[in-house]
Parts: sequence; structure tokens; C-alpha cells
Amino acid sequence: MTEPSIVAANLEIEHNDSALVKRWTIEQSEELYRIQGWGEPYFSINAAGHVTVSPQADRGGSLDLYELVNALKQRNLGLPLLIRFSDILEDRIERLNACFAKAIARYSYPGAYRGVFPTKCNQQRHLIEDLVRFGKRHQFGLEAGSKPELMIALATLDTPGALLVCNGYKDHEYIETATLAQRLGHIPIIVLEQAEEVEMAIEAARKLGVKPILGIRAKLSTKGVGRWGNSAGDRAKFGLKIPEIIQAVEKLRQADMLDCLQLLHYHIGSQISAISVIKDAIREASQIYVELARLGANMQYLDVGGGLAVDYDGSKTNFYASKNYSMQNYANDIVVEVKEACEERQIPVPTLVSESGQAIAAHQSVLVFDVLSTSDVLPDLPEPPSPQDPLLLRNLYETYESISVDNYQEAYHDANQFKEEIISKFGFGYISLPDRARAERLYWACCAKILAIVRQQDYVPDDLEDLEKIMASIYYVNFSVFQSAPDSWAIDQLFPIMPIHRLDEEPTRRATLADLTCDSDGKVDQFIDLRDIKYVLELHPLNPLEPQPPDQPVNQPVNQHEPYYLAMFLNGAYQEVMGNLHNLFGDTNAVHIKLTPKGYQIEHVVKGDTMTEVLSYVQYDSEDLIEKIRRRTEQALQDNQITLQEARLLLQNYEHSLSRYTYLSS
Repeated sequence: MTEPSIVAANLEIEHNDSALVKRWTIEQSEELYRIQGWGEPYFSINAAGHVTVSPQADRGGSLDLYELVNALKQRNLGLPLLIRFSDILEDRIERLNACFAKAIARYSYPGAYRGVFPTKCNQQRHLIEDLVRFGKRHQFGLEAGSKPELMIALATLDTPGALLVCNGYKDHEYIETATLAQRLGHIPIIVLEQAEEVEMAIEAARKLGVKPILGIRAKLSTKGVGRWGNSAGDRAKFGLKIPEIIQAVEKLRQADMLDCLQLLHYHIGSQISAISVIKDAIREASQIYVELARLGANMQYLDVGGGLAVDYDGSKTNFYASKNYSMQNYANDIVVEVKEACEERQIPVPTLVSESGQAIAAHQSVLVFDVLSTSDVLPDLPEPPSPQDPLLLRNLYETYESISVDNYQEAYHDANQFKEEIISKFGFGYISLPDRARAERLYWACCAKILAIVRQQDYVPDDLEDLEKIMASIYYVNFSVFQSAPDSWAIDQLFPIMPIHRLDEEPTRRATLADLTCDSDGKVDQFIDLRDIKYVLELHPLNPLEPQPPDQPVNQPVNQHEPYYLAMFLNGAYQEVMGNLHNLFGDTNAVHIKLTPKGYQIEHVVKGDTMTEVLSYVQYDSEDLIEKIRRRTEQALQDNQITLQEARLLLQNYEHSLSRYTYLSS
């Protein structure tokens, strides 16, 4: 095929999205969306082109996510919908404990491992209750970083032998409550993170006559990586510097409480992508641990904090959205370093503690949402201008006609120059509005033709790198970034996003996502890629609805197209609890799914916020609002500004809306 023929064929693909549908395979979709990288062993694609979920990984069956969503919609659970898979949560706990058990056996480590889940990662009641239940056989505990989280942990954690690690800022009430929790059978470890907390702990012990179990959080010199790299070091928010640790030891010795000091804790940040950083940190912490033991402290536990990363992009690299190590590598390195340090100083090894949050909770939640509409840049094939048309318009058409693989870069600059000149002349009244419209359509046709050539090149010139993004469609989606994916907006966190069906069809659109909020930041325009990130997501065109038979009742759906579902994966950590009410879009519907031999069962349904509920958050009373509208309609009736039928419909819709989901119906 000659080069002009290739260009024409590629441009034709833009106008005929079904041209290559039959050639596309699910293997190509797997590669495109990298599902085998970030989704293994829980997510894959079946022969029907649907995403499947294997909640028990390789130990159980799978569910068709598309069919599950449709079944949940029939149960009056509208989108957006957060689906939590309880079995995945259980599997993550099992895997983490199995990795440490294997490392302990492999290196003949004479100690044990006791994990704790940082409650701040996801405080939802059903999730915490599941986590405690699943963790019983491993004596899996909880970590509290605030007084409210301490209240949750004290009431929920009922596992004999499980640890309750108490972090965060503390006042006298916090420390007293945690100390007295020993009387309930808990093992609360109060981690001293500020110098003044040492005196508070001593005072509480004297007042209550109960010796607390204490830990110290150290500020390591080892630096983390990525966004949370400053969680360690002298400028870290929490923890004691080495001189402050020595002072704390002496104060406890003087108070005859040095035997209370049993744990060393450190945290070098979340989502640590490089194993070298983890090794450096545990090496330094191990030396601090053995030195505290030599100073006379009754050391029993070494808490390595969080940081175990999630491979959000599936690249298995030290990129900030990935990690270059496995969970087993992580456990091995911690066990080996601690054992060597303790053996060298002839100190008994500690019970190892970790506070893995993202690695436990991220995978179990999937946010499914639908596409409402699109804004596409799909120019028509231009008609030749007549000799009477403006010269600039004719020049732009000549540029379009001349585009080839030999001059596409030059043609792009020419097209931009002609467009700018046409807009300038329009501003002075020399170009008519219809001619400007023709020029803009012609300009986009030039861009489409050039983009078809660019996609075939091994190297893309710098000045054409943004062309893919410029030509991208906007897919308007039924969710709020600020409520359901705040980290995507606030810190550019990458989450895997992909369609959950039609994966046996080629996705011929390139798009960014725009949410429901009236905010220009309410968008997702960065997506996972093998190489760094990409700024567009490959999606399918929306299929129009088939016309209904004349004898069938006419429905009026919001969307005049077939449902098109997308999902955001690995968003089970932090996103729910950090979401905000921008534009008063509230919590989404949530459902807990448990795999069974017969398929699945719905364990819990948590209905999303209604408009009445979110309005109450900002101090509005729905009955008061209804009464105000009623009075206004009565006044409008008296002034003959509205009919009785219109007034009745307005009040009916107003009251009905207040009881409904804050998101759009589909």
C-alpha cells in the first residue's frame, strides 16, 4: 500500500469505528490496559470481552464484572457503584502473613510476625469488621492514629494476642484510655511520637497504677522515595530524633518504667517503590533496636511501619506508581536484616510488626461508573473550497491535500498559522462566521490526517507530542473525582481505569474523562502506561440505542446510547475516607460481594447519600426547603405566573429529588 493510501485508510478508521473490530482480540486488550500487570491474580478478561474478578485468586472461581453490575442495577443500585470484594481482602491478609511465615522459616528466624492494619487507610465499619474476622487466625491487629480511630479499634478488635498500636497526636485522655485497655484484654502499645508524650505516659501510669506498654517512633536518617519521601529524616512530622530517644530512655529509667519500653517504630513513607530504600531503613532501625535493648529497655517488638507498595501500573519498576519488588522480597529483607543485627549483638530477636495499609486494602474495591456523553473531535472529510472563498481558506485546504509522511510536521505548523490568521481576520470582520466554521473543520481534518501518520512513526517530534491529547475526545462520566478518587486530583495518583466490557472490540477513541462537578479540575487526564504515563485513554465509541418497537412503551433514558461502563481499580485505600462533597456529590452506593459455590452473595449494601443527607451536612433542613418552595409557588399562583398543574409538578419533582441519589440516573 502506498503512503497516501495508508494515510487515507487511517483517516477512514477515524470515521468508521467498526472497520477493525473483527481483528481485535482480548489479548490485545490485556496488553493495552496492562491488566495482567496490575490485576494479577484478581482481574482478567474472559472470552466474551468482559472483565472478570477472581476474589479468591487461584483458590476459587471468578465473576463476570459486567454481568454483576447489571444484576446489581436490577436491584435498584444505581451507578456509580463501589463494589468491595471481601474475599480479596481476606486473600491479601493471607498473602502477607504467608510471605512473612515463609521468610521466617527460610532464614530460621526465632521470632514471629504480627501484622496490624492502619485504620486511617479505610475506616468503613464493614471493612474493619471483615479485616478483624479474617485476621483472627494470624492474630492480626489494628493501628489507630487518632482518638476516633482508637474508639473504633477498642470496640472492634477482639482477637486474643493481636496488637493495638496507638500512633498519632495524643492527649491525657488518649493515653489513659489506651493504658486502661489492658484491663479489657487488649495489648495496646502507646507509641511515643512527641517528646512531651513521655511525661504524659509517666503521669498516666502513676495516676492509674497501670504500667503501659510503650513504643518509640524514631526519625531515621534513611530517606524515603516519591511523594512521601519526607516522612523520615530530621524534618519528619512525627518521631523522635536520636538525642530525644536517649532523653526518653533516661526519663523512663528515672521513673522506674524502662521495662515499659518494648517497641521501636519507624515509618519512611507510603508507597515505597524501591526495595533499596526498604533495606536501608530496616538496617538502620535494626541497629537502633539493639542499642535500645543494650540500654536496658525491655524490647519485644520492631514495627517497620507502612510503605509496602502497590503496583498500580503493572510495570514492576521503581516508578512512583509501581514497585520493583514482590511482597516476598519485602518480607525476606526485613527478616534477614533484623536477624543479622540481633545475632551480631547477641540480642533476642523481636516480634516483627508491619502496618501495611494500601497493600491490604487497595485491591478489594472497584468503582464502576457509566459514560453519560462524549465530546468528540471527529472532523468530516472537507469539501474543496470554491475560487470565491477567502484565500486563507483555500490555502488551508491545499495544506490538507498536501499532507504526507514527508511533510506532516511542516504541514502541522502551516495549518496552525492559517488557522490563527483566519481567527485574526474574523476579529476584524474580514471573515464571516460560516467561513470561520469551515476553516475550523478543515483545521481539525488536517490534524486528524497528521495524527494518522504520527501514530505510525517510531519517533514523534516534540512539537507533535501533544497532538494526541489535542485530538482526544472528552468522555463525561457519572462520578465525582473529588468524592471517589481525591488522590487522582490532589497528588496525581494513578489508578488503572478501563472498560469492563466490549474488550473484544478495538477501542478506536482516545479520550480524557470529565466528571460531574462544575470544576475544571474534575477530570482524569493521566493514565497508566508501561513507559511513565499517558495522557489519553483508549475507549470505544458509544453505540446508539436501537429503536423500540412501536407497540412497546416508550422509555426516556437519560443516555441516548447503550450503557458503557468503565471501572477504576485498586482504589480501596484512602479514597473513600478522604473524599469531599464538591458540588454536594455524596458517598456512592457500595456493596460487599462474597464468592460462593453457587456464584456470589451480597453481604452488605450501603446506600449512597441522598440529596437530603448531603444538604444536612451543610446545615440545610429539607422540610424547611420544601416549605420555602411551597410558599413561592403559592405566591406565583396568586400572581398568575404559574399554573396549578405546573406548581404541582414543580413541588413533586422538588420533593422527589431530595430523596434521590446525588448522582445521575441511567
